[in-house]
Amino acid sequence: MPKLKTKKSAAKRFRVTGSGKVKRARVGRSHLLSKKSASRKRRLKRKTMVVSGEIRDVKRMLGS
Repeated sequence: MPKLKTKKSAAKRFRVTGSGKVKRARVGRSHLLSKKSASRKRRLKRKTMVVSGEIRDVKRMLGS
């Protein structure tokens, strides 16, 4: 079976951890930041994990 090509858009958005979980950035941090509180913006900085139901699809897009 041939190798899977990596979807470049997914490679820029997701990272696989050593234990196999998939990290992602939180949404809502790109614009309209003036109406959001400082604590909310701090929370948006932190990374979070992809939900378990979508990990298989994301890893397939990453080619692994």
